[in-house]
Amino acid sequence: MDQTNKQSWTDSLKLYTQRPVLLMLSFGFSSGLPYLLVFSTFSFWLREAGVNRAEIGLISWVTLFYGLKWLWSPLVDRLPLPWLSQHLGRRRSWMLLAQTGIVIGLVGMSTLNPQNSLIAVSLFALVVSFSAATQDIVIDAFRIESAPEHLQAAMAAAYMTGYRLAMIVSGAGALWLAAIFSSAQSYQAHAWQLTYLCMAGLMAVGILSCLFAKEPNVARRGLTSITLVRQFHRRGMPLRLAGFLAWSYSALCEPFIDFWRRYRWVAVLILALISVYRIADVVMGVMASAFYVDMGFSKEQVASITKVFGVIMTLLGTGIGGILVNRLGTMRILFIGALLTAGTNLLYSYMATQPASLGLLTLVISADNLGAGIATAAFITYLSSLTNVAFSATQYALLSSIMLLFPKFIAGFSGYLVNWMGYNHFFTFTAILGIPALILIVLLARLNLSSSVTNDKR
Repeated sequence: MDQTNKQSWTDSLKLYTQRPVLLMLSFGFSSGLPYLLVFSTFSFWLREAGVNRAEIGLISWVTLFYGLKWLWSPLVDRLPLPWLSQHLGRRRSWMLLAQTGIVIGLVGMSTLNPQNSLIAVSLFALVVSFSAATQDIVIDAFRIESAPEHLQAAMAAAYMTGYRLAMIVSGAGALWLAAIFSSAQSYQAHAWQLTYLCMAGLMAVGILSCLFAKEPNVARRGLTSITLVRQFHRRGMPLRLAGFLAWSYSALCEPFIDFWRRYRWVAVLILALISVYRIADVVMGVMASAFYVDMGFSKEQVASITKVFGVIMTLLGTGIGGILVNRLGTMRILFIGALLTAGTNLLYSYMATQPASLGLLTLVISADNLGAGIATAAFITYLSSLTNVAFSATQYALLSSIMLLFPKFIAGFSGYLVNWMGYNHFFTFTAILGIPALILIVLLARLNLSSSVTNDKR
């Protein structure tokens, strides 16, 4: 569907040994750790605490911050933080602030029991989600600015490797810890509270990486345009107000104007693809943990198979995806990933009709996570190729937010859908949701957008 400069397999593998690529492992870990703690691990905790599926689905809306981060990404992109930015640089200062917020939110969750403090624990989950989304804005910009384009696919794969390793820790590790801290098979709040406290401590990996990383050396546009300041000032505005309006236009408007100017009407197709690419995976994922509990699998079984073996398969898929993107092109692998993501949901539909079986669970998890890894590596590379480095944080945040906003909103009703149609039909429904993405990829590939680079991109 598209063409790329082909490399030998040895050259492709060597990309993973370069310093910018290796650094993304640790940042990927820092980014991936909080996600499951407000998503599937949190859902498992809530379900074991007796919270009903409809409420779990609605509470999953705390992760909508991942889909709304474009709203404050211009501030993260352009606004320096007092003192911190002078000593750490703009990217690392925002990263450290966001990581501190994650720690505060996780510690807050670790002091509460959903059985009698459901609203309070959900509010702390909101703090974690907002801070984690802010951290993602910074890390995405850091990745785009830290290396040339030919390293971006490898950096995306390394980032996802770190991300998925963190998901082993916050998924399987959290379930194992909750099981270890429990003195009985029944629900015990203190076991989950200690687990979340341990997860807060593991954010030290991201904090230390932030402190020892090197700020990207990128020539930045001025925060305000002197011409704009003069234009506003000539209209009778005070100089300070003129400067604020010029800064606001530069930070809030220019990134979006730049995107529409480069892609024109085709931007509608691009945004449509981004908004539906992960919908089959996200809508299904909210109910996955509740499904495992309702099927009768224990925390240890879910931890071993879905959170460890499954993540290993995702890592394998991510590595394969990064190499395939370099050799075959982004759009081809993007299509294959979307097909695998939607198709493997049908395996969950079949499993819902069968007695609980660890063998079947392993098979389904293997296929699902392998396809998800391939899809993710291709999708991150595709999003990175769409951004202008002059507005990297804002534009990537916009694109990655659109990726999650609509799916997360629909996922909030997933509990009601399961209660209405049952797990079998629900998983089939989520597979059907993946069809529009396949159609849009074909349309965009025919327009050859993936290989076109505009003169004003950098």
